[in-house]
Amino acid sequence: MDFVDNCYLIHHTQGWLLWDTGVTDAIATMPDGQAPSDPRMTHWRRPKTLASQLEQLRVKPADIKYIAVSHTHPDHIGNVELFPQTMLLVQKAEYEWPNPLGVGRFKPEHPVTKLEGDRDLFGDGSVTILATPGHTPGHQSLLVKLPKTGALVLSGDAVHFKSNWENRGVPSGNTDKDKTLASMQRISEVLAKEKAQLWINHDKAQRDSLKMAPAYYD
Repeated sequence: MDFVDNCYLIHHTQGWLLWDTGVTDAIATMPDGQAPSDPRMTHWRRPKTLASQLEQLRVKPADIKYIAVSHTHPDHIGNVELFPQTMLLVQKAEYEWPNPLGVGRFKPEHPVTKLEGDRDLFGDGSVTILATPGHTPGHQSLLVKLPKTGALVLSGDAVHFKSNWENRGVPSGNTDKDKTLASMQRISEVLAKEKAQLWINHDKAQRDSLKMAPAYYD
């Protein structure tokens, strides 16, 4: 099945926030993407680079004040080091989660703020990081309140597709089923309270219905 992998650039008067960074831009140089050795695994393709999309918007890597990643799987942190001086916002449990390869997921010199729970990022309620563990130990989602569009919850991988959201299906590779279900319930409550839309990161049908850069939501 086809699925998509989104990054979100959010502008606030206090600065730019990039939510997730996608698979590495290096894959865009591969004519047929990065094929897996095991055909059951994901075949990655990148038609455009994140760097070129930011350039199109006249946003330089140094302009980005914060990067927040939903979690540390490669399709979400692939371009973190395009922004070597940008403050990284990640849950402490995620940052310290042991890597099966025995190496850190981030360069130790990269500036980082290790969160322990929710964070109202700009202090005005417009952008709030929500702790939603389960997919990984320190997974987080993002509540964004836009003046015209209204409230949105960016799922990260707390939810993968509309089908597993509606059926409360938990992928077998998640680190904790009970925490995944609790996080889904929490997101449901936030959606109801804030009258928010849920934007599901990997759901291609939904993504194809949304405006993409350089178009924007306000």
